[in-house]
Amino acid sequence: MNVQQILKNNNFIFKKKFGQNFLLDQNILNNIVSLADITKDTLVIEVGVGAGALTKLLSKKAKTVIGYEIDVSLKEPLNEILGEYSNVEIVFDDFLERNIISDIKKYDYKKLVFVANLPYYITTPIISKFIQEKIDVSKMVVMVQNEVALRFSASPGSKSYNSLTVFLNYYFNVKKAFPVSKNVFYPKPNVDSAVVVFEKKQKKIMVNNEEVFFRLIKDAFKFKRKTLKNNLKNYDYNLITKALEQCGKNLNCRAENLSLDDFIVIANSLSQTE
Repeated sequence: MNVQQILKNNNFIFKKKFGQNFLLDQNILNNIVSLADITKDTLVIEVGVGAGALTKLLSKKAKTVIGYEIDVSLKEPLNEILGEYSNVEIVFDDFLERNIISDIKKYDYKKLVFVANLPYYITTPIISKFIQEKIDVSKMVVMVQNEVALRFSASPGSKSYNSLTVFLNYYFNVKKAFPVSKNVFYPKPNVDSAVVVFEKKQKKIMVNNEEVFFRLIKDAFKFKRKTLKNNLKNYDYNLITKALEQCGKNLNCRAENLSLDDFIVIANSLSQTE
């Protein structure tokens, strides 16, 4: 019996508030799993299990899959769809409210990978949770709205480059892998998607003070069309000017023209006075 029939038999109703658009295209699902580099020593975290199509493929490669699904009305359909997969645990709860470190403590694994077709409305909070709670994930392969994928993987100077781009690129090498048409989802969403790969940086240039670094990024991008001189009025101009000179830039630049390395140089200069 196919997934759509199982959902229908269980009187499942799609809920807009959970951003439910299930991906059923096998080629795309296989490509996502392939990008994740999963081995038999891997614990996979999935958020937004939906109809379990991705979960099934992940379970065939991984040691264990722990999936988070907020919609409890999917419990019966998923029991039917995933019943034979003994290495899958589905947690029916809000991922953002969970203590993930505690949840995964009981599992024995060598590598932690995050793979998901993310609900668009909570994409950034979910990815940020891994960083803020220091969940030691080596790789993330996520399907997101195409516009968001462009922001995640943007280069300095491009229209999509923003504070989130810099924040994520401090921790990960970020790459847009491939686009995904809205026509391969059920039901069909209003926008196209893309798959983005985040690989944990093994060696990264460290900042002296992360609090100073992240505050600087946020303030520098506060008004996107304004220059650093306007956005950083509450900072020590002398220190920033000297740091910018090292990077071949000046206060008349906009934040979108600074690379991650430029921001690190400025932040480290500022943190000496903190």
